Amino acid sequence: MSEAVTQLTESLLQQFKHETFVLLNTVDLEFGGPTSTAISWIYAENASTLRVALDHRSRLVKNMQHNPLITVTVFGEEMVYAINGRASVRQDPLQDVPFNMCCFDISIEAVRNALFYGAQLSSVPQYVKIYDQRAAEKLDEQVFTAMKKA
Repeated sequence: MSEAVTQLTESLLQQFKHETFVLLNTVDLEFGGPTSTAISWIYAENASTLRVALDHRSRLVKNMQHNPLITVTVFGEEMVYAINGRASVRQDPLQDVPFNMCCFDISIEAVRNALFYGAQLSSVPQYVKIYDQRAAEKLDEQVFTAMKKA
């Protein structure tokens, strides 16, 4: 993918149907520069919309409310993708979750290959949750269910 497209590819759409982690890049409200944070509460509503849930304690919430321009960096099959878009509040607060969260929809404006020329990923990065596995699964289920109902 050398040219930008305005929707997720089929492989990215499938990747976003399962739990994955991304880097969410926003413009920092306080300092005015870019900031990047790893998140995993994200999924594809469809090929042109991503949905994320964020804890209200995260500075990302205020960043996106103040400046909706974002980039989602995702490690896909053999490539790193930069997904540019605009965030808008979908539901605030997100209902049926145990703490105060905000749900955003991201309207995708461009999807680009962000990996340097001549390279490809040999594997997708993996992560593990280091706190109570049952508690993590329960919370993830609550958040994803609430996001899908929002």
